[in-house]
Amino acid sequence: MLVRDVMTATVVSVGPTHTVRQVAQAMAARKVGAAVVHDPDADGPGILTERDVLEAVAQGEDPDTEPASAHLTREAVVASPDWDLLRAAETMLSGGFRHLVVCDGSDVVGVLSVRDVLRAWTERGGPAAT
Repeated sequence: MLVRDVMTATVVSVGPTHTVRQVAQAMAARKVGAAVVHDPDADGPGILTERDVLEAVAQGEDPDTEPASAHLTREAVVASPDWDLLRAAETMLSGGFRHLVVCDGSDVVGVLSVRDVLRAWTERGGPAAT
Protein backbone atom coordinates (compact mmCIF):
# COMPACT_ATOMS: atom_id res chain seq x y z
CA MET A 1 0.00 0.00 0.00
CA LEU A 2 1.26 3.47 -0.85
CA VAL A 3 1.08 6.78 0.98
CA ARG A 4 -1.18 8.16 -1.77
CA ASP A 5 -3.75 5.47 -0.95
CA VAL A 6 -4.32 6.60 2.64
CA MET A 7 -3.11 10.20 3.00
CA THR A 8 -5.51 13.04 3.63
CA ALA A 9 -5.60 15.02 0.40
CA THR A 10 -7.50 17.96 1.85
CA VAL A 11 -4.75 20.01 3.47
CA VAL A 12 -5.14 22.95 5.84
CA SER A 13 -2.71 25.49 4.42
CA VAL A 14 -1.74 28.70 6.17
CA GLY A 15 0.88 31.39 5.93
CA PRO A 16 3.60 32.17 8.47
CA THR A 17 1.83 35.34 9.63
CA HIS A 18 -1.41 33.61 10.59
CA THR A 19 -1.84 33.63 14.34
CA VAL A 20 -1.70 30.48 16.42
CA ARG A 21 -5.44 30.88 17.11
CA GLN A 22 -6.27 31.19 13.40
CA VAL A 23 -4.34 28.03 12.65
CA ALA A 24 -5.96 26.19 15.58
CA GLN A 25 -9.41 27.27 14.39
CA ALA A 26 -8.71 26.09 10.84
CA MET A 27 -7.46 22.72 12.11
CA ALA A 28 -10.47 22.34 14.43
CA ALA A 29 -12.91 23.20 11.64
CA ARG A 30 -11.38 20.50 9.40
CA LYS A 31 -10.87 18.05 12.30
CA VAL A 32 -7.16 17.58 11.54
CA GLY A 33 -4.09 17.72 13.76
CA ALA A 34 -1.72 19.65 11.50
CA ALA A 35 -1.54 22.55 9.09
CA VAL A 36 0.99 23.04 6.30
CA VAL A 37 2.67 26.43 6.50
CA HIS A 38 3.69 27.94 3.18
CA ASP A 39 6.47 30.49 3.58
CA PRO A 40 7.75 31.96 0.32
CA ASP A 41 11.15 32.51 1.96
CA ALA A 42 11.56 28.84 2.99
CA ASP A 43 13.00 26.03 0.91
CA GLY A 44 10.09 23.71 1.62
CA PRO A 45 6.82 23.46 3.49
CA GLY A 46 6.64 23.84 7.25
CA ILE A 47 4.16 22.18 9.54
CA LEU A 48 2.32 23.37 12.64
CA THR A 49 0.73 20.63 14.70
CA GLU A 50 -1.72 20.47 17.56
CA ARG A 51 1.27 19.78 19.81
CA ASP A 52 2.91 23.03 18.65
CA VAL A 53 -0.28 24.95 19.47
CA LEU A 54 -0.46 23.31 22.90
CA GLU A 55 3.18 24.18 23.65
CA ALA A 56 2.70 27.81 22.59
CA VAL A 57 -0.27 28.21 24.92
CA ALA A 58 1.55 26.38 27.74
CA GLN A 59 4.46 28.82 27.37
CA GLY A 60 2.06 31.70 27.96
CA GLU A 61 2.05 32.99 24.39
CA ASP A 62 -0.99 34.97 23.30
CA PRO A 63 -2.61 32.85 20.57
CA ASP A 64 -4.31 35.95 19.14
CA THR A 65 -1.02 37.71 18.39
CA GLU A 66 1.60 34.95 18.25
CA PRO A 67 2.47 34.10 14.62
CA ALA A 68 2.53 30.53 13.36
CA SER A 69 6.08 31.11 12.16
CA ALA A 70 7.32 31.22 15.76
CA HIS A 71 6.17 27.65 16.49
CA LEU A 72 6.26 25.63 13.30
CA THR A 73 8.68 22.97 12.19
CA ARG A 74 10.47 24.52 9.26
CA GLU A 75 11.32 22.42 6.25
CA ALA A 76 9.23 19.54 7.47
CA VAL A 77 10.16 15.97 6.61
CA VAL A 78 8.21 15.13 3.50
CA ALA A 79 7.03 11.87 2.02
CA SER A 80 6.43 11.02 -1.60
CA PRO A 81 2.98 9.75 -2.54
CA ASP A 82 4.78 6.71 -3.95
CA TRP A 83 6.39 5.71 -0.66
CA ASP A 84 5.38 2.40 0.81
CA LEU A 85 3.24 2.95 3.90
CA LEU A 86 5.70 1.02 6.08
CA ARG A 87 8.51 3.38 5.05
CA ALA A 88 6.37 6.37 6.00
CA ALA A 89 5.48 4.82 9.38
CA GLU A 90 9.15 4.07 10.09
CA THR A 91 10.07 7.66 9.17
CA MET A 92 7.47 9.03 11.59
CA LEU A 93 8.60 6.68 14.34
CA SER A 94 12.31 7.42 13.94
CA GLY A 95 11.66 11.18 13.73
CA GLY A 96 9.29 11.24 16.68
CA PHE A 97 6.42 12.92 14.87
CA ARG A 98 2.86 12.02 13.95
CA HIS A 99 2.45 13.80 10.60
CA LEU A 100 4.25 13.83 7.27
CA VAL A 101 3.71 16.41 4.58
CA VAL A 102 3.25 14.60 1.27
CA CYS A 103 4.81 16.29 -1.74
CA ASP A 104 4.85 15.40 -5.41
CA GLY A 105 7.89 17.36 -6.53
CA SER A 106 7.46 20.79 -4.99
CA ASP A 107 3.65 20.52 -4.74
CA VAL A 108 2.01 19.63 -1.43
CA VAL A 109 -0.56 16.96 -2.23
CA GLY A 110 -1.53 15.74 1.22
CA VAL A 111 -0.70 15.03 4.83
CA LEU A 112 -0.21 11.56 6.27
CA SER A 113 -0.98 11.09 9.95
CA VAL A 114 -0.44 8.18 12.28
CA ARG A 115 -4.22 7.90 12.37
CA ASP A 116 -4.26 7.42 8.57
CA VAL A 117 -1.68 4.64 8.87
CA LEU A 118 -3.50 2.90 11.70
CA ARG A 119 -6.82 3.13 9.89
CA ALA A 120 -5.36 1.58 6.75
CA TRP A 121 -3.63 -1.24 8.60
CA THR A 122 -6.66 -1.96 10.75
CA GLU A 123 -8.93 -2.18 7.72
CA ARG A 124 -6.51 -4.34 5.74
CA GLY A 125 -5.08 -6.62 8.40
CA GLY A 126 -1.80 -4.93 9.28
CA PRO A 127 1.37 -3.84 7.50
CA ALA A 128 2.19 -7.32 6.21
CA ALA A 129 -1.10 -7.40 4.29
CA THR A 130 -0.36 -4.20 2.38
